[in-house]
Amino acid sequence: MIVSWAALAASIVASMLGQTLLKSGAGAPSFAAQMLHWHSLVGLVVYAGAAILYMIALRRIPMSVALPCTAVTYIFALLIGHYAFGEPIVPVKLLAILLIGTGVILLAAV
Repeated sequence: MIVSWAALAASIVASMLGQTLLKSGAGAPSFAAQMLHWHSLVGLVVYAGAAILYMIALRRIPMSVALPCTAVTYIFALLIGHYAFGEPIVPVKLLAILLIGTGVILLAAV
């Protein structure tokens, strides 16, 4: 079971890395250039790896637990968006993240 939880955690981290790379490739002048930008290409590969790790996690973790646990990516997305891309953090976002984080903890404890 520990392997499944490790795969889920690795899937979440890989998913965030892949999405961050996709976002950084979004600054290309056109969609075609974005698709061929090395950040986008690596991001797609990492994102695919995240899907494979998630499949491994689902072998032992119920989907009703695993999928809500991936909501922790919203917390990472807020932080990465702010620190890497200068996106603002407003109080309502902090409240939403607190609620999501609480829900993830409660579901993971079941």
